[in-house]
Amino acid sequence: MTNLLDVKALDAFYGDFQALFGIDFSISAGETVALVGANGAGKSTFLRSLTGLVPDRNARIVFNGLNLGGLPAYRIAREGIAMVPEGRRLFPSLNVEENLLMGTDSGRKGAWSLEKVFSLFPVLRDRRNQKATSLSGGQQQMVAIGRALLSNPLLLLCDELSLGLAPVVIEEIYAAVPQIKADGCALVIVEQDVRRALDMSDRVVCFLEGHLALARETREVSFDVVSAAYMGKAAEVPA
Repeated sequence: MTNLLDVKALDAFYGDFQALFGIDFSISAGETVALVGANGAGKSTFLRSLTGLVPDRNARIVFNGLNLGGLPAYRIAREGIAMVPEGRRLFPSLNVEENLLMGTDSGRKGAWSLEKVFSLFPVLRDRRNQKATSLSGGQQQMVAIGRALLSNPLLLLCDELSLGLAPVVIEEIYAAVPQIKADGCALVIVEQDVRRALDMSDRVVCFLEGHLALARETREVSFDVVSAAYMGKAAEVPA
């Protein structure tokens, strides 16, 4: 099977500080990969590198047959990569519907429409004319997800979907994942909760201090093995 995304030897820098070291990564259409690791492990930097927000240095990033090296973020979005950023990054001057419609600026056609987003998150329909930043944290996260879906992505990158949210809201958001996947969208989801990461993914990838510590199919790996990689106990992680 041809991978939707292939990344080879990705390094990432903030000035002279190196945040990622030689990362290899791939994902297929319709696959869900959970990305775990401690704070500062490089997870967000990796997502930002894929979207063109952090320039790569000679990495090979091929998405849907196109080499993304050197492309600006807006071009990458038009090719079909969308991100739900940590902290949601909604436009405070816009209402819910206006924030959602910002996703259509990519110009991509596909299954996702405003009505379909409202069907996925019905609470947003009732609040469509309300300022987005006046919503609860969970509802704001739904807006951020809906905005990304309205770009009709082939690959959806989700940075810390559950961060700071109540357990009942987290369950509601994760309940939407199967419907998002139903149209063949691949997902990379940054998740701090290792057990949840294992429950919702086809593969799990763990970063440790900017390095790839583990990459395994979920069905082949245990909670203890992923936790060992997370904590940097390499001797306890079988090959």
